[in-house]
Amino acid sequence: MTVGHLTGPDLSAPGRRSDPVVRTVTVDDISLALAAGLRDFRAAPTFGLVFAGFYVVGGILLTLVSMELDLVFLAYPLAAGFAIVAPLVAVGLYEVSRLLERGETPTWSAVLAAVPHHGARELGYMALVAVFGLIVWVYSAGFLYAVFFGLHGFEFSQIVSTVVSTPRGIAFFLLGNVVGAVIALALFSVSVVSYPMLLDREVDFVTAMITSIRVVLANPGPMIGWGIFIGTLLGVAILPGFIGLFVVLPMLGHATWHVYRKAVAP
Repeated sequence: MTVGHLTGPDLSAPGRRSDPVVRTVTVDDISLALAAGLRDFRAAPTFGLVFAGFYVVGGILLTLVSMELDLVFLAYPLAAGFAIVAPLVAVGLYEVSRLLERGETPTWSAVLAAVPHHGARELGYMALVAVFGLIVWVYSAGFLYAVFFGLHGFEFSQIVSTVVSTPRGIAFFLLGNVVGAVIALALFSVSVVSYPMLLDREVDFVTAMITSIRVVLANPGPMIGWGIFIGTLLGVAILPGFIGLFVVLPMLGHATWHVYRKAVAP
């Protein structure tokens, strides 16, 4: 005799209902997200300026420490690689955008208390991923520097002169940027929607990272373009002593929330 049993949906199958649904993202969607991000910044500028302030101070301190320790060659990769942790700094901005989206007035108490225990734990894991990525970024820069120039330290002006005027320096600059771009693309792919998703939903950080990768794979053109735009804008903002980040970081932080809303179905 056989015993019958009820069978439910196969939750191990691809596209199961418990999976976040990834949507198509167009260049127009990215443009609309940027406009919405700028609108959110204008609606609640204090939050953006304060969160950007932490980022600016951190970037300046990292640069000063590298120079104090005679690691001038790490100043550029540290300044550029510090953008890797920008999504974590912007978590508060995602909450501001979420409150504005609901028609609520953001307050410090609401923003600071927004992350539940589950979200805080999973965001902590994502923070470890970001820190690991930053370490890989900096170690790669140090390794390439040692390969091209040895273990000898140079003044900042000497490094700049060598990079722009010698074949070895140009090769170092090009290879360094290619390696950096590969690392940045990998980290961007696992984090582009992970942070806002962990703030918005009860999911684990692995699910958030997989969803983020799915978003990039489903929309390679617009999403990679979005990543290049973020990197370029942050690079330009960093040049004047990180001061430009007071405007760029809040705008991009708010815009990232709206990109997440476009890319992942509610």
